[in-house]
Amino acid sequence: MLFDIGIIGAGAVGSLLARELSRYELKICLAEKGNDAACGATKANSAIIHGGFDPVPGTLKARLNARGIGLMEKTAKELNVPFVKNGSLVAAFSEQEKKGLSELVMRGRENGVSGLEILTGSDARRIEPFLSEKVVAAMLSSCAAIISPYELAIAAVGNAMDNGATFKRNFDVCEIAKNDGHFTVKAKNGQQFDCKYLVNCAGGGADIIAELAGDEPFGIIPRAGEYLLLDKSEGQKAKHTIFRLPDENGKGILVTPTVDGNLLTGPTANRVETYESTETTAQGLDRVRKSAKTTLPSIDFSKTVTAFAGVRASVPGGDFIIKPSERVENLIHCAGIDSPGLTSAPAIAEYVIDILKGMPIEFNEKRDYNPIRPDIHAFRKMSPKDKNDYIKEHPSYGHIVCRCELISEGEIIDALKRNPPALDMDGVKRRTRSGMGRCQGGFCTPHVMHLIAAVNETPMEQVTKKGVGSEILKERTVK
Repeated sequence: MLFDIGIIGAGAVGSLLARELSRYELKICLAEKGNDAACGATKANSAIIHGGFDPVPGTLKARLNARGIGLMEKTAKELNVPFVKNGSLVAAFSEQEKKGLSELVMRGRENGVSGLEILTGSDARRIEPFLSEKVVAAMLSSCAAIISPYELAIAAVGNAMDNGATFKRNFDVCEIAKNDGHFTVKAKNGQQFDCKYLVNCAGGGADIIAELAGDEPFGIIPRAGEYLLLDKSEGQKAKHTIFRLPDENGKGILVTPTVDGNLLTGPTANRVETYESTETTAQGLDRVRKSAKTTLPSIDFSKTVTAFAGVRASVPGGDFIIKPSERVENLIHCAGIDSPGLTSAPAIAEYVIDILKGMPIEFNEKRDYNPIRPDIHAFRKMSPKDKNDYIKEHPSYGHIVCRCELISEGEIIDALKRNPPALDMDGVKRRTRSGMGRCQGGFCTPHVMHLIAAVNETPMEQVTKKGVGSEILKERTVK
């Protein structure tokens, strides 16, 4: 099949672009290197919707951040993705830093965002009782929010597939050729697809894709951000997303609640060798702890559930690069999508489509396009009575597999069958939260493995954590 548009990379940007394109009478192919959507930076970031006060006015970041705030709330609602408009605070610890808050307010207003005001330290502590007594003032951004970024990407891919798009996984691009006016894109495992137009949304791998297509690289700078995730018992210590005043190194280490009720703190911003360098370090995590304790002194890091790192793809100059290639016809790049890339993602999708509409492509909307994705978390939201009634008809929902997060067998089976189906342990985890609790899968892992093997009709030895090469069982000892 010759696709009209091919997209490389199923992070937040590529997934939402595929979804938006699926509303038109076009053949769309989304290809992802990993075993699932959201396998890169999208699964390992701060999970926040930025208030739009940080980007430099006049930049693409400023424009798309401001546009993305409103679009994201609508998108999350249509896709039934957890989204909480909790607002954010930027804390100042001195009179000098307080002046910086005024500058942020002016910058935000210049960027076209609203809901910005400066609070005294006392007023800030009234809405955030655990905030340090050393905070002298804070800027409140009422339009900021939190979201589940990996659920967003997965839901967008699923909705795109439901509307006719093709999703190719484990597609590690090794060759891009131009033949008869179209692209032939090949993967290391032998997969390939052909398309008339190609969009590079490969995140940290955008340089590689550009060079394979015959274009110049962007000079991507991979920066690792390390995080600590704390138990839900700590989740109520912050209602807002709380930042320190930004400096030349970025927005600094924040403290934020998550949509699931945990407490998250980080990230660092250290340059690393490659975009796959996702190791955590003792030094980095220690820095996270010290900075977070300065903001919220009562944080109990003995309640840490896990640590992780994600790599952001920055570029020299600092702004997003979203434009057609100057050397390769019908190739469009989305590169340097670091913070606030998640917030901007639906606006970036819109922006890319505007570029494509300037090319000789017919954009005819589908009459049967459906923007709504059924809620994968519908069962957990039911009342006790409704749950009991549902279990009578669907007994698998009465079998609890993950006791930490109270995830049932029925929810896991649904995740293994619904577009895009989970294929591995991490895929099930990101869709259902099984294995994300205090024990980190210590008890539920064998049961989840059995379900994956049963639904996919594969031996247990072929069940993986995150795709080929991460098999959990080496061999069967009892026949």
